[in-house]
Amino acid sequence: MTPNTRTVQHRDDGRWEVRDPEASRASAITPTQAAGIDRARDILANSGGGELKVRGRGGRIRSQDTIAPGSDPRSSRG
Repeated sequence: MTPNTRTVQHRDDGRWEVRDPEASRASAITPTQAAGIDRARDILANSGGGELKVRGRGGRIRSQDTIAPGSDPRSSRG
């Protein structure tokens, strides 16, 4: 079973999208990265938790977080 994951990433039109890596379309499109992160947290919390990845404008992952009640792959705090 693949973990429930959502990625917030920049679009060519300047907006931000929340995307399931296995989906063909975005789950949500927002005007700001912060709004996209909030929406991704809501989606993951409502679907049983999972991993949230945030990509910067250059496409590199700049942060990653586990949304409860997902299982965190790291045993350390932070």
